[in-house]
Amino acid sequence: MKPPRKPSPTESPLLFEMDDEPLEETLTAWGGVPLVVQAFRSLNVPASVRQHVRIKQRERGYDEATMVESFVVLNAVGGECLEDFAHLREDAGLKEMLGHEVPSPESARQFLNRFHSEEKLDEARDGRKPEQIAFIPEEADALSGLGEVNRELVRELGRRCADQRIATVDQDATIIESHKQQALRTYEGERGYQPMLAVWAEMDAVLADEFRDGNVPAMMSPLTVAQRAFAALPETVDTFYYRGDSACHEKELLQWLRDEKRADGPRGRIGFAVSARMSEALHRAILQVHEAGWSLYGKTDGKEIRECAEVDFVPGEKSENKDTRPLRYVAIRIRPRQEELFADGSREKHFAVVSNIWEWTPERLIQWHREKAGTIEAVHDVLKNELAGGVMPSKYFGANAAWLRLAVIAHNVLTALKRIAMPPELLRARPKRLRFLVINTAGRIVQHARKTLLRLAALADRIALWKEAMRLLPITP
Repeated sequence: MKPPRKPSPTESPLLFEMDDEPLEETLTAWGGVPLVVQAFRSLNVPASVRQHVRIKQRERGYDEATMVESFVVLNAVGGECLEDFAHLREDAGLKEMLGHEVPSPESARQFLNRFHSEEKLDEARDGRKPEQIAFIPEEADALSGLGEVNRELVRELGRRCADQRIATVDQDATIIESHKQQALRTYEGERGYQPMLAVWAEMDAVLADEFRDGNVPAMMSPLTVAQRAFAALPETVDTFYYRGDSACHEKELLQWLRDEKRADGPRGRIGFAVSARMSEALHRAILQVHEAGWSLYGKTDGKEIRECAEVDFVPGEKSENKDTRPLRYVAIRIRPRQEELFADGSREKHFAVVSNIWEWTPERLIQWHREKAGTIEAVHDVLKNELAGGVMPSKYFGANAAWLRLAVIAHNVLTALKRIAMPPELLRARPKRLRFLVINTAGRIVQHARKTLLRLAALADRIALWKEAMRLLPITP
């Protein structure tokens, strides 16, 4: 006969009662926030905001830098809507650590609304060609200034990581669903927005973002974002690359990338690889590749055979730029192992990459191009699901654009914190992981010997790491 089981403590009531009186001590649930703020201020973001973002109409109230810092804190701790500012205001220790109170939800909303310009929307709408439905409005001065703040942040990060002399710019658009009446339907059918971003792959830093309505095709004017991205790179970079999907297979962008004397960009070579749009002519050229020209590439999952081959192809469409030296086309062929058919009834699927990089093997070129899925797509996921970029707060286009750009700035501040001051094992940590290990650390604010001290609920070795991080992120008045 088995002895009776010992009851689990999880089956018992909790052994305390909740006191009705609030704690009189000054505590905080976010003892790691000072590290984020230290990075923000060390990177000279407040001075940059003061120079480029001027939207206050009266002296009283929060200045622009205080507002931007508060939005960065909101993103860092996991807030995802304006109403979450009310929760931050309940943490008495947060105000003591920051040296200022965070704004109320209404103050934050009014701040965002000042980035909106109905005039810019009307100008873009009226400037459409007769056949156009979608348009991309010019940014208002305040929103453009916020973009310059991010560019200066990235340049300062690059200056402090000067050994990183290679920059691969990955560009892609993403869909942010929204059920607001002003949101337009995307190509997938749901309402939302479709901003385009460009990322510095080696540094995990967002170089540029352009907010767009949901009905704007991803292939519409990608050159603007690419130019902004390369303009944001620090002078320490001397080797440039670019990767994009088929939306970036666009005449003006490819011409700009190929021109080593390009305007509004770095001089010299930019090695690029872009997913090619599959025209009938390109497909015919792929079908004419001799069987001996195909070679296996990458790892297989046992269900498909993946092969690649050089394609002798010179575009003839008017949308393409005929050049004295044709671009390189590398085809990809995917076949089921068991002679099965794909869902569309075909036995093979074909894709292609267009590039100006001739010195790499086809296998290396394709693998390198595919690596952007781990950079730009990962950043999209972080902005939408781990920072506040996935929930649009306003009916106003410009306010939503500023909301996303503030999430981008928060992402880059966290990237700088990890690269400059955190242990190597946290270099690839996403915001969720940083919150668990660093930001969501309880603390108490105490006054001792005419000093304000933060005592953390952490082991001494971890506190030592944090103090070293503060030292590595000096703030210059």
